[in-house]
Amino acid sequence: MRRRQFLSVLGGTAAWPLVARAQQADARQRRVGVLFGAYTEVDVAGQARLAAFTKALHDLGWDDGRNIRLDYRWGGGKTDQNIRNVTQLVQSEPDAIIITSDPVLAQLHEMKITIPIIFTQVSEPVEGGIVASLARPGGNKTGFQNFEPAIGGKWLQVLKEVAPDMKDVGALVSRDASAHAGFLRSADTVAPSLGVTVARVDVQDDLERAIAVYAEKPGRGLLVFPHPRTIANRRLINSLARRYQSPAIYPYRYFASDGGLVSYGPDQLDQWRGAAVYLDRILKGEKPADLPVQTPTRYELAINLKAAKQIGLIVPAALLARADEVIE
Repeated sequence: MRRRQFLSVLGGTAAWPLVARAQQADARQRRVGVLFGAYTEVDVAGQARLAAFTKALHDLGWDDGRNIRLDYRWGGGKTDQNIRNVTQLVQSEPDAIIITSDPVLAQLHEMKITIPIIFTQVSEPVEGGIVASLARPGGNKTGFQNFEPAIGGKWLQVLKEVAPDMKDVGALVSRDASAHAGFLRSADTVAPSLGVTVARVDVQDDLERAIAVYAEKPGRGLLVFPHPRTIANRRLINSLARRYQSPAIYPYRYFASDGGLVSYGPDQLDQWRGAAVYLDRILKGEKPADLPVQTPTRYELAINLKAAKQIGLIVPAALLARADEVIE
């Protein structure tokens, strides 16, 4: 054999271990779909949740591009886009799917797939038929619940404390969110003791017009229920509340930090860290059916004093003392 041919063969032989190692690395790489139904890719709140999730994964030994490949999809609160994202993720046959929000989870649930699913930012996984129970989910889904139905009454109570003269409240609901019915019933139950009436404001079709039609009459407040549309359009909702001088309460802290009056809800970043832990356990062989659905251990109250001033409110000192965060 000529020297040049020998070196060529030798070089190819030496490369075999490198090729084999690369193939083994690819074989170990797990594929996971992550669907942010309520956020766009440039939404600061969405990026904060992504950062908490990937940091927790890194701490558990998972790094995107090394031993795991994360396929992100951003729905931006748009129903049609979320439907496409869900369909595409399922068709890609990942090892697991991370998903947010009740409507988007309901879409995925209807497809009756067996891919392990971890959910966050949902409110009624049991009542909606997603899992059999919180302690024993059964099936292929588990995750983190945001709210119980009774939170609707609590939101109304907090809003009445902020705006004691308020007599009428519009609850921003959407027909595709079954959890909203429970929130509304709870608010209706509490309303008589607070001296207020609660109306249904459907934001499924034209969110801006629905709010304007209700809030244009003076003295009306808003209960903003969690939904991809309300999350994605939170700055618009905040601006309408200011325009019509309507006190409003929101489900998550970033509503208040983006200019909303008051928010009361769980620490979602902690839930995204928990989603990473559950993903780690599932990728290592545990079944979603055996991982209990987690519920919040505490809720955070945030109050935006600038927003209060803009609509002519003075927040009671007792409520400010209870707040976890006061935004000046």
